[in-house]
Amino acid sequence: MKRHDAPRTGPSQRQLRVGELIRHAMTDILARGDMPEPVFARAFVTVPEVGMSPDLKLATVYLTLHDQTLEKDVLKALESHRKMLRSEIAHRVNLKFAPDIRFRIDRGLDAAARIDALLRSPQVQRDLRGPAADDADTDSD
Repeated sequence: MKRHDAPRTGPSQRQLRVGELIRHAMTDILARGDMPEPVFARAFVTVPEVGMSPDLKLATVYLTLHDQTLEKDVLKALESHRKMLRSEIAHRVNLKFAPDIRFRIDRGLDAAARIDALLRSPQVQRDLRGPAADDADTDSD
């Protein structure tokens, strides 16, 4: 099998590069306070990733918020200004076509926190110590 016939296992270099350019533009827009909604004065929003469709016509902007109670308000504000954001991103990122954008909350940090809590639980710690540690505890009795 030739190299170019191999199946793709992830996004192309172009998808990654365009996603990163859009992530930088979106981060800059949020950091400069260009969003007229008052919720952005209260919400600390970061953009850890932007996923691009293979045809580069759709950008999924993943967001993390330090105050998760503001998620609905932030998403609503971003959706209401989606056309303005698309135009601003197109201006900042030199692409032939401006991709449509959608917004999603990134749950990766939540999953990492749950895994960390599980790994620190007494049951998992006991299992990680293994039977040798349990035998040592009973031998000293």
